Amino acid sequence: MESCSLVDTAAAALCSTAGGRRRGSAGNTMRFFNCSSSSREHGVSASYSIGRMLSGVRSAARRKLFRSEPEWMGVNLPDSTGHHWWTTLENNFVLEASEDEYGGVVVDADRLPSDEAAFARSLAASLSYWQSVGKKGVWLKLPVDRSEFVPIAVKEGFKYHHAEEAYLMLTYWIPDEPSLLPANASHQVGVGGFVINDQMEVLVVQEKYRGWALDGVWKLPTGFIQESEEIYTGAIREVQEETGG
Repeated sequence: MESCSLVDTAAAALCSTAGGRRRGSAGNTMRFFNCSSSSREHGVSASYSIGRMLSGVRSAARRKLFRSEPEWMGVNLPDSTGHHWWTTLENNFVLEASEDEYGGVVVDADRLPSDEAAFARSLAASLSYWQSVGKKGVWLKLPVDRSEFVPIAVKEGFKYHHAEEAYLMLTYWIPDEPSLLPANASHQVGVGGFVINDQMEVLVVQEKYRGWALDGVWKLPTGFIQESEEIYTGAIREVQEETGG
């Protein structure tokens, strides 16, 4: 009877489916030119431990799985940060994921199934479950060592969002309406440093790697803002990188 009690307790969480030239250390040639004027960003609460609750519902879950029409079950539990996680009971249950603030889910890339067959079953079950509970966007991050999962996700309807050296991010929009998921970053922000010394000379540099068309051309130290970097900080960094300062 304890198993039945535990299932009842977790019912809300269980669900079907200077002048002159100098050379900086970076290799760029630099000099100061005279300048005539100066200038200067749902968790489920239960008295049982997770282990006891899982052991209590496992037998009931198995009974449902072996029906002619399988049903998938999972337990929705909050972590210490307030995020909610769907914990799987079997390999083909709901993928472990956290809720985002927009009614979507972010799949935990560190807790993906170990093989393609298990991933395919879990992904299909997860989409069915998330749709049933009214979730919207799904963010699926696949590390390079799980690249074999990409075709499976695409077959389920996932779209490419962006890629980095170590992972590929895919998204899935569940509601039958235009997707509200944000697009990936589409541009870079350039920055330049305008440096004047006490002799009213402005700093200019020559690129270390340049084609013949830029031979003899002097310019301000320039570059691109790094991710999450302030413009002011980026300008200082670029000047230091191009002059070895």
